[in-house]
Amino acid sequence: MAFVYGMIAMGYIVAGLFFLKFWTRGRDPLFIIFALAFWLLAASQLLLAILEIPREEQGWVYILRLAAFALIIIAIIQKNVTRRIDR
Repeated sequence: MAFVYGMIAMGYIVAGLFFLKFWTRGRDPLFIIFALAFWLLAASQLLLAILEIPREEQGWVYILRLAAFALIIIAIIQKNVTRRIDR
């Protein structure tokens, strides 16, 4: 199972690197927040792989996922609010 967690974490890290690349080109805060969110998702997967926590005790690791999804929601809302203000 650790191999699967590692592969998923690698995918999240690569996605974060792509968003970091887009951020360096345009300096749009949406991209850096997305990169951070994907790296949080990768961290949660890596913790599950490294610590080998039993299924019943994995609840606290999901706080990282909650934080990642909250970051994504905040970034999208911020992007839409600033777009309305700029009009």
